[in-house]
Amino acid sequence: MLKRLAHISLTSGWLPATIFLLTLALLLALVAMRMFARQWKPLLKDLLDGIIGGVVGLLAAWLVSDVFMLFGVSLGWMVILTVAAGFALVTFAIADLIRHHGRKRLLAGITALLVLLSTGLRIDMIYGEFTTLGSLFSVPLYPKLPEDETRKPPMTVAQWRQKAQTGQLPSVPDKGRSYSVAIPGTISGFHARSADVYLPPASLSENPPRLPVFILLAGQPGSPDRLFTAVNIPKIMNTYAAGHHGLAPIVVSPDQNGASNHNSLCVDSPVYGNAETYLTKDVPDWIKAHLPVSPDPHMWAIGGFSQGGTCSTQLAPRHPDVYGNMIPSAGEEEPKQGKKEDMIRDYFGSDRRKFLEQVPANAIRAHAPSDQTLFASAGARDPQSQKNMATIAKAAREAGMTVRTVVAQGSGHDWHTVKTGWLPAFDWLGERMGLGPMPKSLDQYKNMTLTDADGLGGGKTIRE
Repeated sequence: MLKRLAHISLTSGWLPATIFLLTLALLLALVAMRMFARQWKPLLKDLLDGIIGGVVGLLAAWLVSDVFMLFGVSLGWMVILTVAAGFALVTFAIADLIRHHGRKRLLAGITALLVLLSTGLRIDMIYGEFTTLGSLFSVPLYPKLPEDETRKPPMTVAQWRQKAQTGQLPSVPDKGRSYSVAIPGTISGFHARSADVYLPPASLSENPPRLPVFILLAGQPGSPDRLFTAVNIPKIMNTYAAGHHGLAPIVVSPDQNGASNHNSLCVDSPVYGNAETYLTKDVPDWIKAHLPVSPDPHMWAIGGFSQGGTCSTQLAPRHPDVYGNMIPSAGEEEPKQGKKEDMIRDYFGSDRRKFLEQVPANAIRAHAPSDQTLFASAGARDPQSQKNMATIAKAAREAGMTVRTVVAQGSGHDWHTVKTGWLPAFDWLGERMGLGPMPKSLDQYKNMTLTDADGLGGGKTIRE
């Protein structure tokens, strides 16, 4: 029963539709009661209060989002307008609550609460952050990985595909499986939350191939479960595997922060521990020891959203012997946490040189030339992330990397941008890793623009 409740969708389906319809019905009921009682003056006052509340909400959201930048990025106008509408409607309901008595006051109070709930749901839909009830309450969605679930890989991906062509593939399940697993900080001492792991059908056979690995990091605040649900990793990878003889990358989403309110910056520091060592030693070592993967860095990719995206462009250039590919989405130009000088003091012992080494463009230049690849994405409604992407893409091209940058249309600094950018990235990297051909060229994917090396909207389309 708990599992069923945990999987109820917050972004589509019956639950949000019911809440929206009920909220609308109660708002109309409040207006209708005034009209039927011919209380025109109180109705006009309530409406005026609602308009004033909407203006106040619009101004407050704009100041928080775009002037003071309290969240580090703009919330985007879709969110700002949603907040304004929420302020307007809840002010109208509260004004009606104050002027009514008895059951009508109770109805107005319930309406105000539903407006707040509807506003929160709508904002969540825009971001795509919490997709299920389980993700909202941090209910674990996946069982623990059994010790006997994986086998040692006796063949390469190329050999697997050869067997597929001759009808000699071993038996595999129709779909992959997702698990939760604790990856210990053996070398780093880092205290991480449980990671999520997706194992494709080919990895579950008696004789699996040596598969590629995608390390994907959530933003901050965030968690491995949130990344898996927001992007719907199991569905995307099962679809991929169905078109590639059961082959797909093994996906691991480790915890890079230790807690939702921590920001490790993915560095080794006295603040939240040795996150860099955890992600470049402990996590890869555990994966190679327990899962059927290739040890070749060109078969390993690291990516993430927002802070997770920044981490990927810090770590891969500094550790090319581990990660040969980067797939960041909406990452920053440099690590960020509060005031810059305070961050450098706390995380880097006031050593500015150590901080500058973690800036992605600097790390790329310091390890040039490089044969790594970069597939970056940013939202059309997130100009700052587009600029960040441009800076990093320019440094990557100058270092000799193969670079692709895309702008997701109709989305901003949110998970919709991640999904739009990662679908072609997974196909593109999968082909380069030998899993099989892409189903179409990059310029044929929906809701995105393939841009030039600078990653800015309006760049020329690259034809594959």
